[in-house]
Amino acid sequence: MEIAKKTVDVDLILNQKMGKKARYVPSFARKWLKHIVHQDEVNRFLWESRDLKGTEWLEECVRYLDMTLDVVGKENLPDKDDGKLYTFVSNHPLGGADGVALGSIIGRHYDGKFRYLVNDILMNLPGLAPVSIGINKTGNQSRNFPEMVRAGFASDNHMLMFPAGLCSRKTNGVIRDLAWKKTFISKSVETQRDVVPIHFGGQNSNFFYGLANLCKKLNIKFNIAMLFLVDEMYKNVHKTFRVAIGKPIPWQTFDKSKTPVEWAQYVQDIVYKL
Repeated sequence: MEIAKKTVDVDLILNQKMGKKARYVPSFARKWLKHIVHQDEVNRFLWESRDLKGTEWLEECVRYLDMTLDVVGKENLPDKDDGKLYTFVSNHPLGGADGVALGSIIGRHYDGKFRYLVNDILMNLPGLAPVSIGINKTGNQSRNFPEMVRAGFASDNHMLMFPAGLCSRKTNGVIRDLAWKKTFISKSVETQRDVVPIHFGGQNSNFFYGLANLCKKLNIKFNIAMLFLVDEMYKNVHKTFRVAIGKPIPWQTFDKSKTPVEWAQYVQDIVYKL
């Protein structure tokens, strides 16, 4: 099937990220990259779903990936008409499909009034962009990051965040997020948003975790494992995932008795008990 329009374009992304250095990337490497990110398959889906945006697009992604979501604790989702705004935080085991799934759940419950903080490359996806705030994760952290976070929390949208920043890693046989960053604590207190903890059950392949750990041992700064996240997504089709939603944690909980980093760890521990 011929793709009428190319949205995911490896050549263009290389040019955007590497500038003039992109011309030194050999053709076989470009071909491999296009294969590993499933460029043709993804573009075909994006073209066929081109008229959908936000929550409707996310729900179409769930159908496309044939994901079955076993949601536990849905009654813990605050009423959409209670006049309050919330910060939803989750572990990040898959690095892609989990974000899509949670966005479909939160988006449907709150009529699309939520925003992600996402890798800026994902802003290339037309269906996702309307509910996203892009962050540069492939190079130096964007100077605009604090402003983007401030704008998100100052808006009248709920925030959906993966505080680890990266998807889960496997350490000593245990799959778990890296330490959660404190941003969601400090901003939730500042904007008086209660925090809703969510646990998403799932895992990537042993190859993915092995690659991530190898890069860490070799002190490779570039997140090579990230290149394989789309491939991992396709490995996770037709599966059932347990989504556990915990009770909201009042923002007043996060007082001076712990540092924001310690409170972030506290919430992460709650998530892994769900």
